Amino acid sequence: MPEQVTVLVVEDEPSFVDTLVVGLQREGFRVEVACDGAEALDKFSTVRPDLVLLDIMLPRVSGIDVCRAIRAGGHRTPVIMVTAKTSEIDTVVGLEVGADDYVTKPYRMRELVARMRAVLRRSPPERQAPGQPEVLKVGELLLDPERHEAYIGGKEIVLPLKEFELLELFMANPGRVLTRESLIDRVWGSHYVGDTKTLDVHVKRLRARIEDDPGHPRRITTVRGLGYKLELAQTEAG
Repeated sequence: MPEQVTVLVVEDEPSFVDTLVVGLQREGFRVEVACDGAEALDKFSTVRPDLVLLDIMLPRVSGIDVCRAIRAGGHRTPVIMVTAKTSEIDTVVGLEVGADDYVTKPYRMRELVARMRAVLRRSPPERQAPGQPEVLKVGELLLDPERHEAYIGGKEIVLPLKEFELLELFMANPGRVLTRESLIDRVWGSHYVGDTKTLDVHVKRLRARIEDDPGHPRRITTVRGLGYKLELAQTEAG
């Protein structure tokens, strides 16, 4: 029998909390609750949930800052943002700081659970047995998914979550063109709404960390009209 999935619900409206707890428990989830951002960070460190359902508008510490803090700690735990706002800007900001998906209030429990299970399928729990993902090496680049570490020429480079996930995808597919759509789907999820500017910004930031000359990239190149490719030959032209 699979291990029960623990969900940390971060929500300050009691009516939503009661409905969520009952609905999620009925679906077989174990539920922990935090009523503000500060409590959420405390509970995250002690409970170590498999998924965080995170309201954006919270007292003390906002949901955006909670998500940012989780990712800054190197945790890849899936985060679904919950917002009462319909502004695309709120959605984009949430995804920019590392959220895996988002839902807008009011939502149906069936839709929410489907989103949660889809995100969990894409992101296995952090507490899974170590040693499963293999270390990737392409040219001077080396990436260890299990330890969340990346190196170039033997020197460690610190990457935010989305840049790490992008580099991991590139290194798992060296020499292959990865379309913008496939990259967005794998890193931000199939429910991402918006254009491809977010992806382009993250690729630009990644290039700034791994290219000798980010203005003339030799490692991650642009394939016009399609997407990007990690080149197998990564030396600078002489």
